[in-house]
Amino acid sequence: MDAAVDIFYRKVLADERIAHFFEGVDMEKQAAKQKAFLTMALGGPNNYTGQDMRRAHAHLVQRGLNESHFNAVMENLGATLMELGVPPELIAKAAEVALSTKNDVLAG
Repeated sequence: MDAAVDIFYRKVLADERIAHFFEGVDMEKQAAKQKAFLTMALGGPNNYTGQDMRRAHAHLVQRGLNESHFNAVMENLGATLMELGVPPELIAKAAEVALSTKNDVLAG
């Protein structure tokens, strides 16, 4: 999971569509939250203890976060999992879980 999150955030921070949303973010803390989320999304234990998705992303929605940005994150997540050789059925499951958060993430 460490490799997946490291590769994912390298991709995200290099993506000019969404990198600006991570300016000033403690990436160590962010990576820990993402590891917990991906572990749960890929069928592992749910150890996520952060804010709910709506509250956690509200400040980003105020800064313009929208569906195109959500889709860019999803694209980077899929590319990361493919790069790591994750089986397609697990990638689909992770995408399904991530997509289930979309309305809350974008609700602000």
